[in-house]
Amino acid sequence: MKTILVTGAAGFIGAAVAKRFLDEGHKVVTIDNLSTGFKHSIPEGVEFYQGDCQDKNVVEQLEKFSFEAIFHIAGQSSGEISFDDPVYDLQTNAQSTLLLLKLAIKTGCKNVIYASTMSVYGDKPDAPVHEDTTLATKSFYGVGKIASEHYLRIYTQFGINSTALRLFNVYGPGQNMINLRQGMVSIFIAQAIENEHIFVKGSKDRYRDFIYIDDVVNSFHVAYSKQQSGFNVCNISTGIKTHVWELINIIINNLNKNISVEYSGFTPGDQIGITGNIDRAKMLLNWMPEISINDGLEKMIKWALNRKR
Repeated sequence: MKTILVTGAAGFIGAAVAKRFLDEGHKVVTIDNLSTGFKHSIPEGVEFYQGDCQDKNVVEQLEKFSFEAIFHIAGQSSGEISFDDPVYDLQTNAQSTLLLLKLAIKTGCKNVIYASTMSVYGDKPDAPVHEDTTLATKSFYGVGKIASEHYLRIYTQFGINSTALRLFNVYGPGQNMINLRQGMVSIFIAQAIENEHIFVKGSKDRYRDFIYIDDVVNSFHVAYSKQQSGFNVCNISTGIKTHVWELINIIINNLNKNISVEYSGFTPGDQIGITGNIDRAKMLLNWMPEISINDGLEKMIKWALNRKR
């Protein structure tokens, strides 16, 4: 039995990744400050340490373990929210990575898998972006993620192999349906179910590349099982463009209700449109997404409706 650290296992993605490794018989440890996640979301059997990953005193409590791999998923994950307190955002998204890399050295861990983001690219409307595209983030959130990727690259000289997975718009069952400032899909579904009205900040013609949670969990798993030497970065997306208006139409059709839609304003740091090229993930990780946006939204909406009952 190997010991795995999954930061942020009270959150949407962290909980799903932690459960996958628990189900395979591994010992899983987590740090989470419960700022956006929920304690009841941490899978049963995970050893839980409450606190911030950017807190040296909290991270030092984990020096007693010998980790086979560290999955750093915790952090502030909203471009909009990053404008509230850019200093905190940098601490939670970059300082935490630096402390965990130091932990990796102290505990003899050679493998780090990092949850990065498509926000590092900024607006790239012409074609699916590849990993060598010039980074031009529009948010403080993206700045912290870029800094973390550089930390990972630098730490290869100390024997740490790492993969940064640039996640695009992740959605699916288990997503936070209360936080209406984070997660386009969850925001729209929550509004539609609760109010029969969807309020959209920004243009209906914006577009995203939506990736289902099970496909994301698979990407973390194969990034670990097929860990490459040195530092690597891969887009985790579908390569398929879905406009905001298309997303809303699919949600409304699944709910089969008369739901009104209102477009107004904008979100600071928002991207107009982006999709991801996944050739590198196919080549390095032998990874491919399997769930279509229509099938994924159907699954998520069924989960959200059952959750209300």
